[in-house]
Amino acid sequence: MTEDRERALRLATEAGHVLLENGAEISRVEETMTRIATAYGIEDESFFVLSNGIIATGQHYARAEFIPIKGMQLAKVVEVNQLSRDITCGIHGNPMPLDTLQARLQAIRTMPGKPWWELILGVALGVSSFSILFGGSLIDAAATFAAGLFLGTFIAFASLHMGRIFGNLLGGMVGGLLCILSVALGFGDHLPNMIIGTIIALVPGVPFTNGMRDLANEDYIAGATRLLDAFLTFLCIALGVALAFIVEGWIGNGLIQLGAPVVDSITSVWYIQLVAAFVGTVGFSVLFGAPRRYYLSCGLAGMAGWGIYLSLASAGSTHVVGAAFLGALTVAVISHLLAKVRRCPVTVFLICGIIPLVPGGGIFWTAYYLVSNQLQLAATTGFTALKVTISIAGAIILAAGVFNRLLRKSYN
Repeated sequence: MTEDRERALRLATEAGHVLLENGAEISRVEETMTRIATAYGIEDESFFVLSNGIIATGQHYARAEFIPIKGMQLAKVVEVNQLSRDITCGIHGNPMPLDTLQARLQAIRTMPGKPWWELILGVALGVSSFSILFGGSLIDAAATFAAGLFLGTFIAFASLHMGRIFGNLLGGMVGGLLCILSVALGFGDHLPNMIIGTIIALVPGVPFTNGMRDLANEDYIAGATRLLDAFLTFLCIALGVALAFIVEGWIGNGLIQLGAPVVDSITSVWYIQLVAAFVGTVGFSVLFGAPRRYYLSCGLAGMAGWGIYLSLASAGSTHVVGAAFLGALTVAVISHLLAKVRRCPVTVFLICGIIPLVPGGGIFWTAYYLVSNQLQLAATTGFTALKVTISIAGAIILAAGVFNRLLRKSYN
């Protein structure tokens, strides 16, 4: 019996490991591990989860695991979530046999990621759509799509062979240089809109969103760690874009002079914006490894949030910070509702749907103004981007707090 208890705890810890390394929030990891242990009659267990580690103890069991922060496959989070539900559906009220649990966990751990062509296509569709959201023309979108094909290949390579800090810095530089080269060859109208769309592929949607949810769940250490990771990634992307302009300045004997942000009159029409938000969100659902059956739901969540943001920001009645807050709140509420209806972790819809609202333009313009010694503009733009980021965070925390109280007895 003691051996079975230890094995059950070990498998519960393995389930937590899979969740944590693939983008689940801390509360879900702890709840899943506890649910598995309880199903096998273990009441004296104790699980302590951080953003990059798990400590599990029982009467005759102790285990600590270091889990480095890396990429994500939300499909694995969905599968482990379903597995935790299925455990209690055994024969004659008994839990799932441990051999079956181990086999299913192993199958989930070895699940292949998205095929390379789907990942690259998802990145290309995502960045080209986001270049439209940020004011680019159809030609800009086509050029950004081409750049996205190269950047998607780089992301796939970097995830296997590079550290996260260097990979994001180099990715920002590669994305910037690809757009600069494209415009130099006459393929593209508005360089800023192209670069902004391109670098969105590098935005740390998972640590940023989960950091907010961890704070809402009072997991302050994990939340602060994940947010620090997200802001470090933002900084690396900005530095990479700045390096791209510096390199171009060396080659072209002078820094490119950019005017004020431009919004294309054709692509700024509301229905084109909504379609672009939908397609862009679906593209990032591919990048984040969401199951294909949820692509449509993710796209609709992102489109709804962007529609609210666009209607308020363009009407001039609401400041961009307030518009971002209400847009993010819309995405968060829809994500929680979709999680209930589709019996899926809310993380899948929230992480993907919030991406259109991330202030990619602020990252780009802050980096450019710093490189061009326009320090006052850099400070103003950077501070605005920070306020937008905080407003998005506040909306996520508010929605998580409300739903956690209303649905405390339910398992998302």
